[in-house]
Amino acid sequence: MYGNFKIKENPVILGIESSCDETAAAVIRGRKLLSSVIISSATEQAKYGGVVPEIASRAHTEAVDEVVKQAVTQARIRLDELDAVAVTYGAGLLGALLVGLSFAKSLAYSLNIPLIAVNHIRGHLAASYICDEMLEPPYITLLASGGHTAILHTKNYTEFEVLGGTSDDAAGEAFDKVARILGLPYPGGPNVQRLAENGNPVIAFPQSLVKNSSNLQFSYSGLKTAVINYCHNAEQKGQEINPADVAASFQRSAIEPLVKKTVACALERGVETVTAGGGVVANDYLRSTLSSACAHAGLKLVLPEKKFCTDNAAMIAAEGSIQYKAGNFADMSINACAHIPLK
Repeated sequence: MYGNFKIKENPVILGIESSCDETAAAVIRGRKLLSSVIISSATEQAKYGGVVPEIASRAHTEAVDEVVKQAVTQARIRLDELDAVAVTYGAGLLGALLVGLSFAKSLAYSLNIPLIAVNHIRGHLAASYICDEMLEPPYITLLASGGHTAILHTKNYTEFEVLGGTSDDAAGEAFDKVARILGLPYPGGPNVQRLAENGNPVIAFPQSLVKNSSNLQFSYSGLKTAVINYCHNAEQKGQEINPADVAASFQRSAIEPLVKKTVACALERGVETVTAGGGVVANDYLRSTLSSACAHAGLKLVLPEKKFCTDNAAMIAAEGSIQYKAGNFADMSINACAHIPLK
């Protein structure tokens, strides 16, 4: 700890995100988003079929100062008006995380304001506060990203209970693997969705969990293997497959159990609101299916805009605001962490 900080009601917080291939900065006042800037190296990464850590780290180093300048300028504030700097310290690519964390430490120290270390996954959960400034716990959250798949019961602003999760692959990871099977370029998830829009879900792939209503565990390894076997068997027999039908069938099997279990959890817990976060929540099929299911069940759905589902700094600033009010400030000795438990 350093300095004596007075907690403000509507703090102005700068968020910085550099966990993967997006260098991002955003400014939030209370719950009002003032700016959000992203510089992505995804085009460069696509040449190699995925994220190359060394390239990502170099890109962050080149972009972090610029995104912060742009975010502060667009927010129409001065640096000395900031009340705290929130930054992703994990989980993610270690070298990439260190770039953002080092920059945030230097800035917070020079301004003598608190440094807030944010768990990237908690950032995804906080994205809903950006699109609904009146959102309050409790609520049920569907988390679906490249590294995590879970259903959570958010009890208050800083505590949640994990009701169920994946026992192997995450949903986003499965989308990326199926994209490679189908020969689709990086990033895989959006390209699977685009291909699926031209197909029909006519292939009976297994769903991503046991259908027992009391079982909230997900498993994507079997679904992924089923897609691989379907494609390889057709190839060995000299049969043509319809890639669009494969994509649509996989997408249905991957997403529908997520939606059904999320809605069931809300009803069982007597919670009236459902939220969602993570890159997979940018998928149009998930968004439409979850919206319909919540409406049918009489549940309120708070769904972040697509740009706040994928990696961004607005969600880091939003989670930073929560931690700021709880007085959870980081010491300057904090280090980046490639792997962090969900809680």
